[in-house]
Amino acid sequence: MKKYMSIMLVMILLMLSACSNSTAGDEEKTGDSKNPAGTITVWGWDVAAATMEAAVEGFQKKYPDVIVTVEDFNSSDLYDKVTVGLAARGSGLPDVVLMEDERIPGYLHQFPEGFVNLDKLGYDQYKDSFNPAKVAAVQNKDGDFIAAPWDIGPAGMFYRVDFFEKANIDPNSIQTWDDYIAAGKKIKEATGAQLLPIDIPNYDGVFQMMMQQQGLSYFDKDEKITLQSKEAIQAMEVIKKLHDEDLILNNKGWDGIVTATVNGSVATVPYGVWYAGTIMDQAPDLKGKWDVFYLPSFEEGGTRYANVGGSSVLIPSSSKNQSAAYAFVEFFTTDTESQLVGFEKYGLFPSLNETYSDSQFTANSEYFNNSPIFKKFADIVNQVPQINVNENFAKASSLTSHAQAAILLENKSVESGLKGAGEQLENEIKK
Repeated sequence: MKKYMSIMLVMILLMLSACSNSTAGDEEKTGDSKNPAGTITVWGWDVAAATMEAAVEGFQKKYPDVIVTVEDFNSSDLYDKVTVGLAARGSGLPDVVLMEDERIPGYLHQFPEGFVNLDKLGYDQYKDSFNPAKVAAVQNKDGDFIAAPWDIGPAGMFYRVDFFEKANIDPNSIQTWDDYIAAGKKIKEATGAQLLPIDIPNYDGVFQMMMQQQGLSYFDKDEKITLQSKEAIQAMEVIKKLHDEDLILNNKGWDGIVTATVNGSVATVPYGVWYAGTIMDQAPDLKGKWDVFYLPSFEEGGTRYANVGGSSVLIPSSSKNQSAAYAFVEFFTTDTESQLVGFEKYGLFPSLNETYSDSQFTANSEYFNNSPIFKKFADIVNQVPQINVNENFAKASSLTSHAQAAILLENKSVESGLKGAGEQLENEIKK
């Protein structure tokens, strides 16, 4: 019996020793900020995840002791997992996660300690590497980087070259929204095509672009709701004019926009630069028949620039290997080659300023009327006005879409529709 007990004691001691050694080994594998090591998991979706995967090889040449696993989720599933993980104090979260810029403020508001302050790891050195509007979108209220900038979506007006030619419209003559409406009437008369698609009850993206041109979102820099401002009224009045002239195609969602683009139902599509990839992919037979000009302004010489979409990468505070996670985030967002791979393969427009001198951004596009459309977008990146995107952005967008529907489809006045949306938004925020 004593012999048996002795054997058992030895086995237990050996097991404890093995566990101790394993733990020590794991600690060593994480390395430090200068020599990161170990394993990290990165979450993304669709072509963004593919771009992250493509960056791993270059990253591991620089950091051979770090193993990166990229997991590709449906974007809605990813956000569900992030929300559940943060609510569970980080349980099940990755080391790096991709997030759309407009989603970041909501997560920071709900989980103020949920993500690593990247300034404390040295990311503030890259502040001048990106345009000011993008930087503002990924900083907290103290001006610290909470996310590292990745792709952006400078906006423009994609247009059918052949439709404009048939109506004898020079796109360079369109400087203001009034010019745009006047051109739309002629184009519709000549081609039968309406001017632009809007999912009226569900999408206020055109309104958002118009507001950013004027330096605003749904909130000003002091967090005051802007839906009753002269800028908001001016934007919605233009949209109402477009509708009253029967120049808007009331489409259904993303698929409706794509369908209208492909089948010639509309002559223009105001959208972010990334839509160029969709047009090329979905309408290869329209090669040479699409081009782009800048968004019209509200007055001669006014700002014609806005941004649609964009995403960035964050490190959850629960990451057990923040050194390796930061190394990946830093590499992925500041390595020119990785940024260009995402652009070349998937049409993801980088926010890293130094990429814009590459030939991919300066060359003429055969598909887009032999025009240097990507240079056009690159040229305006630093001129896009900064706006305040806070945790109530999605709520404000939904209410504005409802107001837009009431104004366009139920003949409600612009002022009363926006006033009602603003009051409802204020009440919901107070709740």
